[in-house]
Amino acid sequence: MRALISVSDKTGIVEFANELVSLGIEIISTGGTYSKLKEAGIPAMEISELTGFPECLDGRVKTLHPMVHAGLLAMRSKPEHMKQLADLKIETIDIVVVNLYPFKATILKDGVTREEAVENIDIGGPTMLRSAAKNYQDVAVVVDPRDYEQVLGELKAKKEVSLDTKFYLMQKVFMHTSNYDTMIADYLKKERGDKELPETLTMTFEKVQDMRYGENPHQKAAFYREIGKKKGSLTDAVQLNGKELSFNNINDTNGALELLKEFTEPTVVACKHGNPCGVGSSDTILEAWKKAFEADKVSIYGGIVVVNKEVTLALAEEMKNVFLEVIVAPSYEAAALELLQTKKNVRVLELKEIEVPQDENAYDLKKVNGGLIVQTIDSKLLDESELKVVTDRVPTDKEMEDMMFAWKVAKFVKSNGIALAKDKQTVGIGPGQVNRVWSTIQSIEHAAELINEDATKGAVLASDAFFPFDDCVEAAQSAGITAIIQPGGSIRDEDSIKKCNEYGIAMVFTNMRHFKH
Repeated sequence: MRALISVSDKTGIVEFANELVSLGIEIISTGGTYSKLKEAGIPAMEISELTGFPECLDGRVKTLHPMVHAGLLAMRSKPEHMKQLADLKIETIDIVVVNLYPFKATILKDGVTREEAVENIDIGGPTMLRSAAKNYQDVAVVVDPRDYEQVLGELKAKKEVSLDTKFYLMQKVFMHTSNYDTMIADYLKKERGDKELPETLTMTFEKVQDMRYGENPHQKAAFYREIGKKKGSLTDAVQLNGKELSFNNINDTNGALELLKEFTEPTVVACKHGNPCGVGSSDTILEAWKKAFEADKVSIYGGIVVVNKEVTLALAEEMKNVFLEVIVAPSYEAAALELLQTKKNVRVLELKEIEVPQDENAYDLKKVNGGLIVQTIDSKLLDESELKVVTDRVPTDKEMEDMMFAWKVAKFVKSNGIALAKDKQTVGIGPGQVNRVWSTIQSIEHAAELINEDATKGAVLASDAFFPFDDCVEAAQSAGITAIIQPGGSIRDEDSIKKCNEYGIAMVFTNMRHFKH
């Protein structure tokens, strides 16, 4: 038997090759791998000795040769194939151990040039892998050092690798090369600045962890990360305490983080089941926490809390008194972290660059049965030049400040979404009802129930989409709301405007909606 070894990841390769030699398997190798094996005293044939042709073009051409690929692709069960090999004086290659040029490591380096990236696109490696994998019945092909032990175990026990294992290794090859090619395609798309949705969509992700289950215990789940530098994303966070994150933790925390990124002043976002339940901004992070907590003391129980400033000891003492699933912050005072770590189950995450927004050209994906719907993320808040006061009364500066706060929150409330705010604090949130007036009424009722009956007096209302009727204005007026911000665009806009004028409510149109389904 003969094995061809050419790896960029040399983890365990010397030990693996040494075991192969002890089993009487002849080694063929290339470049840096050949040098490493020779240094370790492992007998190996250099690839140019096999092909009778020297490596050339700075090593770009070394394995692209019939002596290699005929030895890989010949089907041992076909006499005509074996006769042709004999006539051509070509020997079979039975094991291939190859992993590819470090393209990912190259493109992740700071300041990498296009030329450097392109030079690290492997050609011979994927070709050998595909040849060997296509002939999996006869060739064992290994791309992952974690599979060395299994291959060696079967060779020692049975003097061959089982067909089932070779089929598993074949599958792994095509996952490996598919991932590799997708990384290249994605890099080139970004390098060109191509913002169009492509005719065919290929994406690649790397597993971060398996999860105990998905949304429900009977569902399987895993967490994957995009390849590349994703500063400010949950995949960049470091967990400092608590159990591993669950499927629902990750989904809810991501939503909370995206809302938090809309704010620059000290802000706390509390989130439950994918919806914000309390949001507060203030001059200090402790005061912001108090606002977010007071906004909904009930729903925050078992919820997610994300903050955009360092967690102080005073804030940690407040948090410790509440059952929270996840806390995320850019940093923690040493004493604050020590205190939070006394609660063994709370997941404490540090996300240093928490304020970094998502790439505006990133994709938002939703799987549907038999397909995928894709859009760019909702990266805009509004266009200030499009803001228009449509009522007789112009909002005060204070109302405008609160409306901008509420508009940020409404963007992340599941549609039909309503957010009520006063003094940079949410006082009521109405998410996900099947009509807008129900969401409005719900937000008002929750404000009275969770804060007090006067919570909505002097508050503002933000709606993620237009009012189809004037019933939302009626509900707002009855609650003492003084200003409304909404996209506008309904054929009945004039009804809502007239009703606002009747009640002295200021209304602003944004000409931009934020459905979130």
